Amino acid sequence: MRLLRLGLRTLRREWHLPELRTLAASLLLAVVALGVVATLATRVERGLLASAAELIGGDAGLSAPQAPAPDYAAQARQRGLALSRSAGFPSVAFAGERNQLLDVDAVDGAWPLRGTLELRARGRDAAGHGPPAGTVYLDHRALVALGLAVGDRVQVGGMDLTVAAELLREPDGGELVALAPRALMNLADAQRAGLLGVGSRARHRLLVAGAPAAVDGWLAWVKARPLPQGAELITPGQTQERMRSAFDRAGAFLRLTALLSALLAGVAIALAAQRYARRKTPEIALLRALGTARGRVLGLLLATLGALALPAALLGVLLAWGLAEGAWRLAGTLFVHVPTSLPLLPALAAAAIGLAVLAGFALPPLARLAEVPPVAVFRASMVRRVRRVDALYLVPALVALALIWGQSGSLKLAGILAASLAGVALLAALLAALLLWLTRRIAPGAHPALRLGLAALARRRTVSLVQATALSLGLVALLLLAVVAPALLEGWRRELPADTPNWFVLNLQDDQRADFAQAVRRLGAQGFNALPLAVGKLTAINGTPVDRLRFADPRAKEWVDRQLRLSWTGTLPPSNRIVAGRWAGARPARAEVSIDTLWRDMFALELGDRMRFDVGEGTLEATVGSVRQVDWSSFRVNFFLLLDPSHAGHLPHTWLASFYLPRGHAEGLAKLSREYGNLSLVDVDALLDRVRQIVDQVGSAVRWVLGFSLLAGALVLAAALAASAAERRHEAALLRTLGARRSQLRLAAACEFAMLGLISGLTAACGAAGAGWWLGRAVFHLDGFVPPLRPLLYGALAAAVTVMLLGLAGTRRITRTAPMRLLREG
Repeated sequence: MRLLRLGLRTLRREWHLPELRTLAASLLLAVVALGVVATLATRVERGLLASAAELIGGDAGLSAPQAPAPDYAAQARQRGLALSRSAGFPSVAFAGERNQLLDVDAVDGAWPLRGTLELRARGRDAAGHGPPAGTVYLDHRALVALGLAVGDRVQVGGMDLTVAAELLREPDGGELVALAPRALMNLADAQRAGLLGVGSRARHRLLVAGAPAAVDGWLAWVKARPLPQGAELITPGQTQERMRSAFDRAGAFLRLTALLSALLAGVAIALAAQRYARRKTPEIALLRALGTARGRVLGLLLATLGALALPAALLGVLLAWGLAEGAWRLAGTLFVHVPTSLPLLPALAAAAIGLAVLAGFALPPLARLAEVPPVAVFRASMVRRVRRVDALYLVPALVALALIWGQSGSLKLAGILAASLAGVALLAALLAALLLWLTRRIAPGAHPALRLGLAALARRRTVSLVQATALSLGLVALLLLAVVAPALLEGWRRELPADTPNWFVLNLQDDQRADFAQAVRRLGAQGFNALPLAVGKLTAINGTPVDRLRFADPRAKEWVDRQLRLSWTGTLPPSNRIVAGRWAGARPARAEVSIDTLWRDMFALELGDRMRFDVGEGTLEATVGSVRQVDWSSFRVNFFLLLDPSHAGHLPHTWLASFYLPRGHAEGLAKLSREYGNLSLVDVDALLDRVRQIVDQVGSAVRWVLGFSLLAGALVLAAALAASAAERRHEAALLRTLGARRSQLRLAAACEFAMLGLISGLTAACGAAGAGWWLGRAVFHLDGFVPPLRPLLYGALAAAVTVMLLGLAGTRRITRTAPMRLLREG
């Protein structure tokens, strides 16, 4: 307690020192930057999960070939959760002389628990729940195929049902493509019709919804016990993969900006602590000479640091909460219908991280102070004992690595950033050492001002190396944020250009393809692209029936049981990349299939393996000829399995088409839909707008966090340039006493700081270019990304000029002070 009072008294007495203020400001910025981004990221993640829950009809659930045991529902009720049961299965519907295969969902009256079921009845659109007993909802394709209207009778599963409404939209897990028209019927009707009995092909679902804590508790209970055979959990995180990719990238951008801001603040903390330790050396030597124990000295220093850090961290938490709430309100259009509360823990965790950064970067120089010998009060040369290896100075490096690892959320991102910063530090130190070595050879014949500036760098060799390294690390972080991050965002934005396909067409027939393509082009459509779509099943791998195979991946059994979507093309689709084997082309010698990496991993397939498919009444066996990496976020027509057209073209199929059509053609599309009644037109404009909105919101967040980073960068510059202020003040006094003019001193300082800034700027530009290229390829998967080299070069030159101007501003007061006063201060 006494040490704490002494620490508070010391802090009050020394608060005017710029080093302490720099420490406090750096810690505050680190906590605010990390806290704001972590709070926003948590809130966006909650919004994403809530939004995805609307796609599956509930917060979580269980899917199985048989109805889940009653104890699953009992556990949900005990936790106060709402329940809904449903089952999906294929069935044939009959109306007069017509029949049609339907994809049927049998649901209860509570479904959906989340999201909206959109219906149309008697010319009016409305939201509803599952159909009452004796009724069915059919989508547009089913109504056209069966020649029905709302109010007509249809037979499904042997039961005569009334078409109560047209099904417009339902929670469907984010699926854009359905293999058959959709129908919703009452669950009790399906049970009475025997459609859900033993041996049926139904997939049963139990969905729950309620408070997040209760849902998490139910999921934990389910995961703690073995799942029934063939069962799997349904969670929002497993749906809407296109949106998941966008949010993963958004999170990586936000984490990168916050991390760089925190590292900038850490560099400023380290420099300010080093200078504070030098300033405190005479005082500590005096205390040691008066008999103060080493442990007590260290305790006093830590108490002073704690008295400074705790209020700064608390203020940072409050600012982070306020700014995060304000930013969420400004960006509230991202989740209009998904309100989320302000999470408090991320900002508190950021405060803990900020305190760890302060301790890690400030502890080594302050701990060394406790070892100052008492004799140092009389002899300055005894201030420190020379050590070739000081393990304490590994602490900042370890703290930085832990911060990168903990905040990046990605092994690749952490490794790339750590390697880039280490490379920049090493390159800056080598260039600075090379410059100091060259000064001895070029200084004698150089201009007097340049000679003085180079000599000043050489005399303070260690300080110059530290300054160059610190400035380079700070500048590379700033260049990554100010130049590379916007370029990465622009590369991401270019992946979804304005003419990205926004309409998909299902069930297009061979004889309709040409006429339909001309019709949509007359409306103004662009980029019409069609691929064949065949429905089949995988029956054997390398001659062994799949039902006799045992797969390590539990997903494989589910894929074997379901119908597969097959296609074929002679050219590699634009959003696909071959990662193994070779593309077969249009006419290979034998039937070949190209598989996605997911299928390769799920079924443990290798090049040369043989796969047999049953399609309609035919069979096709194909050899795995290549493996593709598919960009599923491209909004193009993509398939897991692509056959070659010469061997698969005879298979029964329809066509799946996509095209881009500007807004404002609703009437023309409605006319087309009436003329081609068997087709389904799927509009994905809303999904595209959502992804573009995410890019824009992330861009705004990056620019916003850049403001904190610029402040942290200014602290780094100030702390680095102030590191040699005392020595420079004493040298200026001596030179003024020997007759040097102010203009000569200013010119020498300009040369010194310009050289220091040039080294730091060029090193930072090289480091930012390399790190940006690496990040773009490995983390953000922008294969064609090239960092903007010209802006980086301009940034390096601007950094050199900024360092020179700041250095001149810092020495201006020294050159205007009388020599006698400077000598007395020295």
